[in-house]
Amino acid sequence: MFRSIILSFLCLIAYQATSQVTFQVTETPENTPEDATIYISGNFEGWSGGSSDYALSRDGGDHFITLGQSQGTIQFKFTLGSWESVEKGPNGKELGNRTYTFGGNGDTILMQIATWASITGSGGSTAAENVSILDESFYMPQLDRNRRIWIYLPPNYEESDEHYPVLYAHDGQNCFDATTAFAGEWEMDETLNRLAEEEDFNLIVVAIDNGQGRRFDEYSPWINPQYGGGEGAAYIDFIIETLKPHIDSTFRTMPEAEHTALMGSSMGGLISHYGALAHPDVFGKSGVLSPAFWVVNDSTYTFGYENGNTDDVRMYFLAGELESGDVAADAQLMLDTMTAGGFPIENAVVVVDPQGAHNEAFWRRKFGEAVKWLFLGDAVSTIGLTEATIELISKVYPNPALDHVVIEFADTTATYHLRLIDPMGRLVEDRSARAETTLNVSDLGPGLYSIEVSDGKVSTVKKLLLH
Repeated sequence: MFRSIILSFLCLIAYQATSQVTFQVTETPENTPEDATIYISGNFEGWSGGSSDYALSRDGGDHFITLGQSQGTIQFKFTLGSWESVEKGPNGKELGNRTYTFGGNGDTILMQIATWASITGSGGSTAAENVSILDESFYMPQLDRNRRIWIYLPPNYEESDEHYPVLYAHDGQNCFDATTAFAGEWEMDETLNRLAEEEDFNLIVVAIDNGQGRRFDEYSPWINPQYGGGEGAAYIDFIIETLKPHIDSTFRTMPEAEHTALMGSSMGGLISHYGALAHPDVFGKSGVLSPAFWVVNDSTYTFGYENGNTDDVRMYFLAGELESGDVAADAQLMLDTMTAGGFPIENAVVVVDPQGAHNEAFWRRKFGEAVKWLFLGDAVSTIGLTEATIELISKVYPNPALDHVVIEFADTTATYHLRLIDPMGRLVEDRSARAETTLNVSDLGPGLYSIEVSDGKVSTVKKLLLH
């Protein structure tokens, strides 16, 4: 028996030792600076753009780094230290995210980098004539730093005396201009110019550049122990107290909350969600695209529940089924959590796109639909999650829960293995279950728990918020 345990332990160690990958960059652009440090950035480290923890080492002309992970698929790109210098394809063409799926093989992957964004450039600006730089260095007193601000004005702005609704967009580098975008632009200007011509829909967009290395800090109101954060409230205060008053006094805007929106993707989706719920008197609409609700799960969902009791916000959630992690399921859980807190279900929509990936091409494709739903109330196809995501569990309620939770299974005749995992990753319930099972959670602390159900072949994981 003892020998068997030791062998199992050694096998586990051997498996974990091979559950890694070495990325070896064998070719770099000829004009890469001789002393340049190459970084790998991806969903496994918060898309920082250039964390010192993920700098590649060098051996002769090759650059390499070894990553360890037991399972799953990661998405990543290489940079020279920021998103301004992200890798691009031949002739400066945009690249989609690279991916790698861990399989316990201890792989070494040889890779080539065609060129860098900051070195190649791609000709002149692609921004439309009605896009301009409001300020190259707008002061942010709430954060004591400066930031470039862009503004898009409707095509008829100069010829009319109309007032217009306003969208405040994050990651301003990516909104209008391919020469400043680190992974392709959203083409907001082209889309809105077309909508102005075809549907007489006109909108002002104020786009705020991200802070590159400070992006995570500014777009998260809460601190993640690994990635940082905590400046999100101050960033939103900057928009409310400094930027918006300047815009409203300089341009012909419709300043009321019902005509004012936030929009962003990933971390920008997180801060857009936060800003609208924290200040529904200022922002009556929010585009929450591929939101990074995983950043601080407990705080994020608790905030959604506690601030969901508002009738004054419309919210468009977007997720793609090709995104890594549980973006689609997280978005649906957030809406369920908000409605449990009093949010009107008719004021929000969760759009799940089977072909959507975590990139600018996806968000560019859905931008027009998002603004039309938010401002015009146009219908959208929500599609919904694939059947595989609800294969074993058909329902979990109430969620959020206070003292008990009921779990209904898709097959009422089968017996399942059920585990309840607390926010710290500890096992608090381990039992068999069937048909409909009620768990007493009155003695558990608040936070985001995981319900894991297995039939021995496949498993399903659902999230449960206790408050």
